[in-house]
Amino acid sequence: MVEGNDKLCGGIPNLHLRPCSLQLPKEKHTFLVVPVVVSLIVILAIIAILYKLLTWYKKGKVKIPPTISMHGHPLTICWVLDRLGLFTKESYMRETANLVAVKVLKLQIPRALKSFLVECEALRNIRHRNLVKIVTVCSSIDNNGNDFKAIVYDFMPNGSLDGWLHPSTNDQAEHRHLNLLQRVMVLLDVAHALDYLHCRGPAPVVHCDVESSNVLLDADMVAHVGDFGLARILVEGGSYLEQSTGSMAFRGTIGYAAPEYGAGNMLSTTGDIYSYGILVLETVTGNRPTNSKYRQGLSLRECVELALQNGVIYVVDSRLCLDLENDVQTNNDSSRKRKIDCLILLLRLGMSCSQEMPASRMPAGDIIKELLAIKQSLS
Repeated sequence: MVEGNDKLCGGIPNLHLRPCSLQLPKEKHTFLVVPVVVSLIVILAIIAILYKLLTWYKKGKVKIPPTISMHGHPLTICWVLDRLGLFTKESYMRETANLVAVKVLKLQIPRALKSFLVECEALRNIRHRNLVKIVTVCSSIDNNGNDFKAIVYDFMPNGSLDGWLHPSTNDQAEHRHLNLLQRVMVLLDVAHALDYLHCRGPAPVVHCDVESSNVLLDADMVAHVGDFGLARILVEGGSYLEQSTGSMAFRGTIGYAAPEYGAGNMLSTTGDIYSYGILVLETVTGNRPTNSKYRQGLSLRECVELALQNGVIYVVDSRLCLDLENDVQTNNDSSRKRKIDCLILLLRLGMSCSQEMPASRMPAGDIIKELLAIKQSLS
């Protein structure tokens, strides 16, 4: 049995067989390695696929959270913003062929979330030609899993009143100029907006931040009051959503805020009228109430008060003075006199609205009557 069997190995020395090798045949070794490697690859692939599916599932849950919608508008804007990564600044985009402005809230700022809720509540039921129209609102989560909230408005192509009164130094801005009649029309639009908010809406609303940067101009130069992040809906015995009557954080911008708010008084519509009076003075003089020249001297009101006694021409915006000079060059004395009279009336209106005592300030309805008379004189 031993003879002729060349596969035998080992055994007793008397058999004279070759020694056996301790290594497995190469074929058998390869046969064992291949299935192990393939199994590992398959397992890793399955784990990767499961991880990807789980990631997609989580993204699906965070990308389409509950949202807030106003007026039944779809929230496709939020979907587009999410994919464009526009989460840190105001953005502009198109939706259904309409240009809109998107106000993205910086939620890391204290009270930003409360401001968002206040603005939504204030704008939910109010409708007026001279208020910025809200298209929709969005409450979502960004790519990093952080809260994302935005308010979508009608886009105002002519920017803010602040941009017209205080243009930048680039060449294009130098050609932006509002004549006297245009300024009166803007002030009239703002007065109509305040009259609606204070007296003619579903409930009295105090805007709390009437200033030139919050007055926006559409394609036809019609003014719209915007930014209701500080607004309060007045209810009997106080104001809705107000938690701290002593906090200046929600009472407007320095230079425009009513003086009684500094003493901790309750919010009221007369506070808006004070801010409006300062806006009138700014519109006529072309100077912000926080201009550096007022920091160590007379205030804007005090400068205007002196000008009303000594000559308004020295306090009026230089661009309006150029219009008066043009009337002199064309020998149009009647037009010049009419404009100066209107400038005086506007300055007096601004002073009346910004009286220190709230009870002495003119209500919005009377402001409208005054401006309509000025408009008729200029037309």
